[in-house]
Amino acid sequence: MTLVKFNPANTNNHFVFPGFSDVFAPIFGDTLFNDRMVARVPAVNISESEDHYHVELAAPGLKKEHFRLSLEQNVLTVSVEQQNENSATQKNYSKREYSYSSFVRSFTLPESANAEGINAVYTDGVLMIDIAKREEAKPVRRQIEIK
Repeated sequence: MTLVKFNPANTNNHFVFPGFSDVFAPIFGDTLFNDRMVARVPAVNISESEDHYHVELAAPGLKKEHFRLSLEQNVLTVSVEQQNENSATQKNYSKREYSYSSFVRSFTLPESANAEGINAVYTDGVLMIDIAKREEAKPVRRQIEIK
């Protein structure tokens, strides 16, 4: 299974003057600044057993209704769009920022995957996706008679 690569920490420097990035690194590296600039993509564990591929995606604080799984041309895409709304009518806060988060992870399925045998379960903050293997991809075991 191939993970489509994404690197939010791309360190391409477009600054012209030497030392310029060193001066502004504490500002641009600030947590509050980064929260607005960098999309957060959850960590994924991918494993394989004899008859399935297993994908575990860590996404705590969500509900199963937030997830969208789609399969198109052998690419499995997991996406989330969440918007927290507070229905409180009392507005005594001096600063409040809307909470909105989204992400997309894509995986290219191997030839041995069975597109019809994909199941997903979201439990305790982890989305678990099981992808069945095709029968011909499963290992064959048999006893060989000694003559």
